[in-house]
Amino acid sequence: MIFYLKNFLIGSLIVSQLLHGNLKADSNWPSWRGSTGNGTAPDTSNPPKEWSEEKNILWKKKLEGLGHSTPVIWEDKIFLTSAVPFGKKTIPPVPDNAPGSHDNLPVSQSHQFHVICIDKKSGKIIWKTKCHESFPHEGGHKSGSLASASPVTDGKHLFAYFGSHGLFSIDCSTGKIIWKRDFGTMSTKHGHGEGSSPALKGNTLIINWDHEKQSAIYALNKLTGENLWKAERKEVTSWSSPLIVEVDNPSQVIISATDRIRGYDLNDGRIIWECSGMSNNVVASPVSENGKVYLGCSYDKRALIAINLNGAKGDITDTSHVMWSTNKRTPYVPSPLLYKGTLYYLSHYQGILSVTHAESGKTKSGPFRIDSLREIYSSPVAASNHIYITSREGLTIVISHEDEPKPIAFNKLEDSFSASAAIAGNYLFLRGENYLYCIGSEQEN
Repeated sequence: MIFYLKNFLIGSLIVSQLLHGNLKADSNWPSWRGSTGNGTAPDTSNPPKEWSEEKNILWKKKLEGLGHSTPVIWEDKIFLTSAVPFGKKTIPPVPDNAPGSHDNLPVSQSHQFHVICIDKKSGKIIWKTKCHESFPHEGGHKSGSLASASPVTDGKHLFAYFGSHGLFSIDCSTGKIIWKRDFGTMSTKHGHGEGSSPALKGNTLIINWDHEKQSAIYALNKLTGENLWKAERKEVTSWSSPLIVEVDNPSQVIISATDRIRGYDLNDGRIIWECSGMSNNVVASPVSENGKVYLGCSYDKRALIAINLNGAKGDITDTSHVMWSTNKRTPYVPSPLLYKGTLYYLSHYQGILSVTHAESGKTKSGPFRIDSLREIYSSPVAASNHIYITSREGLTIVISHEDEPKPIAFNKLEDSFSASAAIAGNYLFLRGENYLYCIGSEQEN
């Protein structure tokens, strides 16, 4: 039965005291899904649960250009990317002629591709680096951006990926470009743009280069940018980000895509296992815990698949390694959240939330229809037994993590949000189309 969460008044159900949080290196948010890759902040004790434009906003920073990439955080620095239009407009704009293109933005200006470093405490810009400038070959979907891939950092290096406009290794302290790579020009399905974020493990940086021409996965030496290996793929465009997991030694790179889900050996790019079952236009990225991986899609068909990675080899389609699957209310744009053995996922990109026991696939409660959240592109995040879901209309609902989740707060900001939230220390960072918000109960001294 659908349970309706509506007419909820902020403050009517919330009884909590937000505490002062100390800056800790173990509460970094180094990639778009955090240190776990699942959208969770395990070392955060008490992030904010209630805010508005007038309450618990420690600072907000006006942003130049547009980007849907999530900010990444290391200690006292926040890093984010943006595409900034400049120069004279082309009249009329250059149309997008990709096969099947629809709902796209024509290109009318050149763009600069920036990486910005912001002080976590004050919101002041520490440095800004222009990585590249060009006239984009496609504008992408009208709801997208030219800076949708989130960067990843190890605290010393920041890796900013702009797809067709290059990959850049940047010194976190100075903003100086260390090396750069040009992989060529992507031809995305329907000209809808690019958005897969890189993944990092040790000295290996992984790039998903799936598009309508020759697709590939690249493994690069993070220190030099040189190929460690490259594996060509029989795939069309996917927007999912690679996930690196440790199971059975060696580590595996898992990418969800149309033809196959595949697990690659991180050391040499060998395919360890593969499984069919996804739809076209795979956007949601996988999540993993305890040797299991969970993958979802919802375009021309719906699917959510749970796979046991232990001992998986070869084609595992229709084998016992597929623990369970469902075609109900599966995710399209937002990726699933995996938190303490529970999967939270949204139907397509709408406000219908499923809460499922990850290993069994059994429904824990709900599903819940959240009427106030109409269109959701950002992926849900979790910390301190609370779940955060943010819509493009500027609303964030906070719900409790328990067998029967309860609404804790509805929070409204005057911005539009497609980027996923980041949590570091006891602070929540929301990147809108106009501002970056730092949300917390009080400023660190």
